[in-house]
Amino acid sequence: MKLIVGVLSLFLVVCVAELDSKIKVEEGVYVGSKDNWDELLKNEYVLAEFYAPWCGHCKALAPEYAKAAESLAAENSEIKLVKIDATEEPDLAKKFEVRGYPTIKFFVKGEVSDYSGGRKADDIVDWLKKKTGPPATDLADDEATEKFIDSADYVVVGFFKDSESEKAKTFLDLARSDDETKYGITSSESAMKKYEVKDNSIVLFKNFDEKRNDYTGSLTDKDAMKKFINANSLPIISEFSEKTAPRLFSGEIKSHLLLFINKKSDSYESVYAEFKKVAEGHRGKMLFVIVDDGEESNKRVIEFFALEKGEVPTVRIVSIGEDMKKYKPAFTDLKYEEMNEFVKKYFDGKLKPHLKSEDIPEDWDKNPVKVLVSKNFEAVAMDKSKSVFVEFYAPWCGHCKSLAPIWDQLGEKYQDHPDIIIAKMDSTANELETVSVKGFPTIKFFSKTTNQIIDYDGEREFDAFVDFLEGAPPAPDSKAPPSPEPKKDKEEL
Repeated sequence: MKLIVGVLSLFLVVCVAELDSKIKVEEGVYVGSKDNWDELLKNEYVLAEFYAPWCGHCKALAPEYAKAAESLAAENSEIKLVKIDATEEPDLAKKFEVRGYPTIKFFVKGEVSDYSGGRKADDIVDWLKKKTGPPATDLADDEATEKFIDSADYVVVGFFKDSESEKAKTFLDLARSDDETKYGITSSESAMKKYEVKDNSIVLFKNFDEKRNDYTGSLTDKDAMKKFINANSLPIISEFSEKTAPRLFSGEIKSHLLLFINKKSDSYESVYAEFKKVAEGHRGKMLFVIVDDGEESNKRVIEFFALEKGEVPTVRIVSIGEDMKKYKPAFTDLKYEEMNEFVKKYFDGKLKPHLKSEDIPEDWDKNPVKVLVSKNFEAVAMDKSKSVFVEFYAPWCGHCKSLAPIWDQLGEKYQDHPDIIIAKMDSTANELETVSVKGFPTIKFFSKTTNQIIDYDGEREFDAFVDFLEGAPPAPDSKAPPSPEPKKDKEEL
């Protein structure tokens, strides 16, 4: 019997090796296609990145993705990392509902789920190990516990003499559900003595601020434990970067105060001290984040908030939700009293969102495609004498650039039409209170007959646009499907 099992095992190893040799590999990453996809999914664990060659975020991810693949291969991991050019493999992209780049999917025995980890090699590897291994690292003694605590910026350790108790099981359930945090568990008396904790204790250890936080709530309340970790796992003041952005903007705390400042400026230390005092008074309710104006990588964030050079240093409140809302202060002196009052008014509901707008161009209606900004949008798009078909775009968006000649052609066709206007608006420079734009390009039809705003969800081709405009719009009580580019954190945002 053992001989049969051994032969079968060897056969499977040979089959996998043969599979690997047939599929192109670049820097440790398998190149996926519709022709080899079924073969790739014979592996138990597959992480697949759908990318576009022109996508900036994809280019930034590529070396980290390759580094993660090489790291896993060095450990003889069964996890395979795959990349698929979605522009060359549209059928695969459509099958897995790829609407932005990069989109990363995780497959376990063919079952798909979304990847929710970071975009650095270590983050990718840690996330995959968490998904494929035990939820918490078993720490044998005080030395293993110390080594684990030093392994990351922050970790959570459960001290349970009985690892089969209900309290320990609740802790492990929490660990299993949390993709961002490293968890360890120990029943070692030497570890409990060294870290001065009793049986059935949970401690968050970190290499910043107060160094550790001891959980004092119920050990069977998973939600309370999660809130404790969310409140204490980020520094009192975080710095915005490509690495920290996913944790900052996808976390439980949705209200953020951003300080835009050049860290090399003479005023940095004094402004930071005032900012920190505000942060200490609102910890757990609001995140406090520094955006370094001197960092080239932060340029797009600064553009998003439409900050001029003369405005920095300054602060903005941002509320992360279905629609991101931004709040601009009336003051310029960044003292504790002013910033703290600004935060209090926000929580009291006494602030109005700040909306960006360009000035109306003198020649906004000169060309077949009319140019809209926030200041003339309502007068044009909401004009009940005409229906208006609007593309909301971003100047740097690859899909928008591809659409531009088609949209110009559409404008030429309808430039003399008595009832239809073709228009466009740069949504990176203009914001609207009544219209939600969550991705680029977003295309909406403002109907004069039904007074509806209808999301366009068809093909981005000239004939498809014409068919839509010439056909009857949906009935007033119908709901249009969502825009095809809704996801955040994608290239086309």
